[in-house]
Amino acid sequence: MIRVLAAVIFVLLGTAASAAPVTFGASRLEVVAEGGKRHAFAVELAETPEQLSQGLMFRRDLPAGTGMLFDFGSPRQVSMWMKNTLIPLDMLFMDRGGRVVYVEQYAVPGSLEPRGPAEPVLGVLELPAGTARRLGLKPGDRVIHPMFERGR
Repeated sequence: MIRVLAAVIFVLLGTAASAAPVTFGASRLEVVAEGGKRHAFAVELAETPEQLSQGLMFRRDLPAGTGMLFDFGSPRQVSMWMKNTLIPLDMLFMDRGGRVVYVEQYAVPGSLEPRGPAEPVLGVLELPAGTARRLGLKPGDRVIHPMFERGR
């Protein structure tokens, strides 16, 4: 019995140790708000299925001026939730040209409530909660990043 239990523990530990953590690329972007005011952010890029699934889950903080940019590759209907997300977030949903079509402010950590617009989007920018309100970000603003140049 002890040998069987030890073998099970070894297999479980070996599986956990061999699972590679999800890593993200880095980039910079700007959000151009009403009146031409530009706001720069250092972002991590979520592009692969693993990265898109992981997102900001299990993070304990997200410093001001940073975020995560989700690139879905082509416009699609998107619903985001906060499962396993420990910090409140603002979410900007953008169309293929980088125009913000929907803003979700102060998404509650751990919530399974789906969030997102009815129209297809190419990307989502997640920022620390309160950023959209503090900077006055809203639908109609534009996100400048190379991912939005592909479809033009």
